[in-house]
Amino acid sequence: MAISASLFRWSIAAFALAGATVVPAQAPSLAMLDGLEKGSWQLRERGSDTVLQTVCVGDARRMIQIQHPRANCSRYIIEDTPKSVTVHYTCPGAGHGRTSIRSETNRLIQIDTQGIADGKPFSQAIEGRRAGPC
Repeated sequence: MAISASLFRWSIAAFALAGATVVPAQAPSLAMLDGLEKGSWQLRERGSDTVLQTVCVGDARRMIQIQHPRANCSRYIIEDTPKSVTVHYTCPGAGHGRTSIRSETNRLIQIDTQGIADGKPFSQAIEGRRAGPC
């Protein structure tokens, strides 16, 4: 009887531990970027009236890699909050970067990006505004 009670307790403990390890971790979603309005966005160096780039945004995740727009990069999410995201990315053969995007509204964002592109360092403070449809 003592053996079966002990076996029963071990079975319960093993089942509880197995249940605890089966639940997968929740991956960061970058939901703030999903909340931005789709369309044409103008990117300007902060404090300047000159448009650096106009981007047609269907997926705002494109703004993470402004200096590496076509590169196939791996990403590591550093921060993922309702108002901001920070991502480090590495693009084999093209460089790497770290980009922070802060949402003021779903039509106005602040982007800070820095890293290495084609062997040269870059650092930019950019304001992005939705300009209209693409």
